[in-house]
Amino acid sequence: MTHYANSKGGRHYAVEENRPENSVPAYIPGLLFVGFIFAMAIWFIFNPKLDYSSSEKRYLQKFPETSFEKISSGDFGRDFETFFADHFPARNMWVGVNAYAALYEGNNGAKDIYNCKYGYLINKPVSEDNGIKKNIDAVVDFKNLDPVKNIPMSVMLAPSTGYVCEDVLPFIHNEYKDDEYFTDITNTLSQNGISFVDLRDTFKAAYKEGSQLYYRTDHHWTTRGAYTAYSRYCNSLGIIPPQESVFSIEHYPGFYGTTYSSSGFWLTNPDEIEVWNNKANTADNIHVKITEGTETQEYDSMFFYDHLNEDDKYPVFIDGNHAYTEITNTKAQKGTLIVIKDSFSHSMAPFLAETYKKVILIDMRYFKMENVSAVVQRENPEQLLVLYGIDNLANDTDLVWLQ
Repeated sequence: MTHYANSKGGRHYAVEENRPENSVPAYIPGLLFVGFIFAMAIWFIFNPKLDYSSSEKRYLQKFPETSFEKISSGDFGRDFETFFADHFPARNMWVGVNAYAALYEGNNGAKDIYNCKYGYLINKPVSEDNGIKKNIDAVVDFKNLDPVKNIPMSVMLAPSTGYVCEDVLPFIHNEYKDDEYFTDITNTLSQNGISFVDLRDTFKAAYKEGSQLYYRTDHHWTTRGAYTAYSRYCNSLGIIPPQESVFSIEHYPGFYGTTYSSSGFWLTNPDEIEVWNNKANTADNIHVKITEGTETQEYDSMFFYDHLNEDDKYPVFIDGNHAYTEITNTKAQKGTLIVIKDSFSHSMAPFLAETYKKVILIDMRYFKMENVSAVVQRENPEQLLVLYGIDNLANDTDLVWLQ
């Protein structure tokens, strides 16, 4: 320990220095911090830049275009921030650390997804400022068009996962207002001659009996959920649906869905996806046409098994999102059904094709070829069905163009 002399009144005193002999110099933490920043910068520069994130199931931001206009407008800076965030070294690890840190701090649902019991990742309730009423009004306006008004129409909405599976939700959660929304929808539709297929009681009862109606890592209903909804739809029309025993149920593990990819909860176990295949359906009686713009592709199966080898396995059903999909089944008994739909319809479409000779699926997000009313006039369907998840209906901005 060092000493130094201090004078007072001509006398000298030895005073001990308070700093221990082995203490770290004050500049060392600063050097470590600068070194860390430098190392991370080098890592970022030389780290391979991927185009696609398999965990998040999305394409990552590419390096932004460099031009005077982009820089002066501020677009380059905003795009570069996204590029930097998307390609930050060990990004998946940091996203997961952030998600679990928020969870253990008591902020469950920080990214609008609850981490629930039994491995369920469930979307928070839709905002009260939503488009449900506007979109239901658009359906009513569509029903009143001349080519449509004489065609029987039904609306079926998948209830929120959190509404049906309320027992798995965290103790503190926002209220799911499905009852309020469904009651208002029922009143509006009944006043305009539109049938509403209410799944609430059916799903609550099936879930209570042990059926898994929704994926744990995805917002969609499972194939069993789709079959349960299909059976309820058939019953509402006085149709007897085929028994479950008709189908061969194929199991495919390793499915991670949309809530998983958005949550950051990377330790969650995967789902199993099921294909319910009626072996009586073959290329002799099943025909599928998928149209995007002016291009049409034709197939002899409703199941696209190649997708089971990809990150997103849900497109195994009718090849996923397309503007216009037509399924024909020459063995079916009923005529033509037109479905105005979101992606909940994909796993239900093969069941609908058990009943109808022709099932036409129209996705308003992509369908720009003609008015839907023109399709109705041309096809003269036996039945119309509007099929959405309640969460998707709340956020949809395309149904207003339904005409």
